[in-house]
Amino acid sequence: MRSAIFVLLFLLASPAAADKLSLAEISRYLNSFETAEGSFTQINEDGSVSTGQIYLKRPGRVRFEYDPPADVLVIADGTRVGIVDGKSNTRPEAYPLHRTPLKIILARDVDLTRARMVTGHSSDGKTTTVRAEDPENPDYGSIELVFEGRPVELKQWVINNSEGTRTTVVLGQLNKGIRLANDRFEIPGLGAQTRDR
Repeated sequence: MRSAIFVLLFLLASPAAADKLSLAEISRYLNSFETAEGSFTQINEDGSVSTGQIYLKRPGRVRFEYDPPADVLVIADGTRVGIVDGKSNTRPEAYPLHRTPLKIILARDVDLTRARMVTGHSSDGKTTTVRAEDPENPDYGSIELVFEGRPVELKQWVINNSEGTRTTVVLGQLNKGIRLANDRFEIPGLGAQTRDR
């Protein structure tokens, strides 16, 4: 009898933890806010670790400010991703945003149910992981998004780039719906964008 009661209590306590978030739920969550800020920890392919602050403004904008001793900014300004090395005298490196997996979560309207975008959707009983890529350009790389629920919360992502390296970004608590000026997302040395996408 006691074992039966224990099993019943276990079954009653477990389902919520094992629920896998649907792609529609995750898309609604990502579309529920346009701006956010918070701390992050970045784990690179070589095992090195960096920390800093992230500022996000959809569509198309994100800013990573790295803590010392790093003197680096990574900024997406709507069309480009710029890497600014404060210790270098050269112009920032810049890449088209649409060629990076970050564009998926920075889109104006995130829709993970779009055909062939999601290549993996799994749960370990505590978190839900979604792997997504540009279905027209899988060679641009992919992004693995890890969510907790409920309530739904983005906890980390892993960028798998076109060169085969992995970069993990673990997020702290995100403060959403804050006011962020567009000039925060201008790439120093490259100037402001003339159009907003």
